[in-house]
Amino acid sequence: MSANTRPSGPPTQTYDSAFLRACRREPVPHTPVWFMRQAGRSLPEYLKVREGIPMLESCMRPELVTEITLQPVRRHRVDAAIFFSDIVVPLKAIGVDLDIKPGVGPVVAEPIRRRADLERLRALTPDDVAYVTEAIGMLTGELGATPLIGFAGAPFTLASYLVEGGPSRNHENTKALMYGDPELWADLLDRLADITAAFLKVQIEAGASAVQLFDSWVGALSPADYRRAVMPASAKVFDAVAGYGVPRIHFGVGTGELLGLMGEAGADVVGVDWRVPMDEAARRVGPGKALQGNLDPAVLFAPREAVEEQADRVLRAASDLEGHVFNLGHGVLPTTDPDALTRLVEYVHTHTAR
Repeated sequence: MSANTRPSGPPTQTYDSAFLRACRREPVPHTPVWFMRQAGRSLPEYLKVREGIPMLESCMRPELVTEITLQPVRRHRVDAAIFFSDIVVPLKAIGVDLDIKPGVGPVVAEPIRRRADLERLRALTPDDVAYVTEAIGMLTGELGATPLIGFAGAPFTLASYLVEGGPSRNHENTKALMYGDPELWADLLDRLADITAAFLKVQIEAGASAVQLFDSWVGALSPADYRRAVMPASAKVFDAVAGYGVPRIHFGVGTGELLGLMGEAGADVVGVDWRVPMDEAARRVGPGKALQGNLDPAVLFAPREAVEEQADRVLRAASDLEGHVFNLGHGVLPTTDPDALTRLVEYVHTHTAR
């Protein structure tokens, strides 16, 4: 089943939303808008409810997850909500000793470097993340006709955190393993693909209308290395959730040279960062895919007129696409003025109304 196939059973409330129609490359009343990291650190109401609560703990409290996920929908009137969580949540859920340190990111106590270390990566079950199912049930009841996007970290990015022990600029340990022990690398990514697919299935079965696979660090690879050492695992994730008929979005940073391959891995929608114009991205991806993106997040710090001018550039470049979801080329920056996001949503809606 593809994302263009109506799921079996009665139509969902969200099926004819502008966001899902754009993902299916169907006519839309306006270009839909949502923002990566819209639920979170740029909003004062988020900082207030998260005060004193560690990041991973906040991801495991259904009432808090629901409130944080809804905040940008209320404030900005975006066309989709994205589930508030973190890409390392499924790893924490299966017992990996890790924490998210403020100002640093995920830090793994014992990096994975040897075959014996794979034994620490057991299969993920729905019971491991029961709080996700509970939160999504609460959210879909609140959101009504607004779609909820579920998400997960892609196998390469999760592997990079696990092998490096935390964020890395050069991914030297990751690449050393990938080149030096390709069998162990393939087994690591395959196991992570199963964990990721299970995490996405939990979200879809709980009510998510679409899913996004974040491959934040994969832009560090050449196309040849991506095709050989990463694409099989990403494709396994997309194949595992294909039968649900929900749109599958694939996004990475610095992936201009990989856009075609990322679509080939199985995505229905390819996310584009700000470095490649949307019309050129469409040429690289090829027909049959919707695109998402791609305003530079730093543009939001410019005066209103400049933001609108840059938004127009994105919309013009996307004007001939089969389907376009307006987004930033990466996540909302922490010090972004929330009012700039609200104005941008209204601007895109108004200037693309059909």
